[in-house]
Amino acid sequence: MIATTLLEQHNAKLKFFAKNTVLFNEKEKPLYYYQILTGTIKMFNLTEDGKEFVQGFFEDNNSFAEPPLFGDFKYPASAEATSDSYIYMLPKDTFLNLLKVHPEEHLKLTTLICRRMIYKAKIMKEVSIYPPEHRILTLLNHFKTADNIKNTPYEVKLTRQQISELTGLRVETVIRAIKKLEKSDKLTIIDRKVYL
Repeated sequence: MIATTLLEQHNAKLKFFAKNTVLFNEKEKPLYYYQILTGTIKMFNLTEDGKEFVQGFFEDNNSFAEPPLFGDFKYPASAEATSDSYIYMLPKDTFLNLLKVHPEEHLKLTTLICRRMIYKAKIMKEVSIYPPEHRILTLLNHFKTADNIKNTPYEVKLTRQQISELTGLRVETVIRAIKKLEKSDKLTIIDRKVYL
């Protein structure tokens, strides 16, 4: 991500957000670039029946919600701190100027956004077509690939609740599907932790 020294040189504010604080809501106008120093943020949509569909979780040293800054459109999802978080906030105009002055940062950010687009395309296909076991396995394999784990067992860092939120499945369905995947030797459960 953008080096914190560079953010500070451009007068980014480091702000504390307590757990469960909403940073912005869907359909609000984007005003800031956000980069997490420490903490966890989830971006989500509420369905008509009030259920959350999580677009993604973002942790230390990750940015989030950049596309509306570039495209000049309203936020397509809401963002909420899921743990106490310290986040750098840089006004939109200052952020865009920083990228003009530092094109290498722009390229890094563009690469990151492209990776996220591929993830969304994969997940949208999986969520709309396939059974729960396949959806979950695709999600977990995506994170394993993103973390660049090849030959060793990969410990899944997501909770069953988070898997549920990312796939649109009920928690009970996720639990049953993970047990089926274990029985078919597609993953392993050790001390309640899932390994791929």
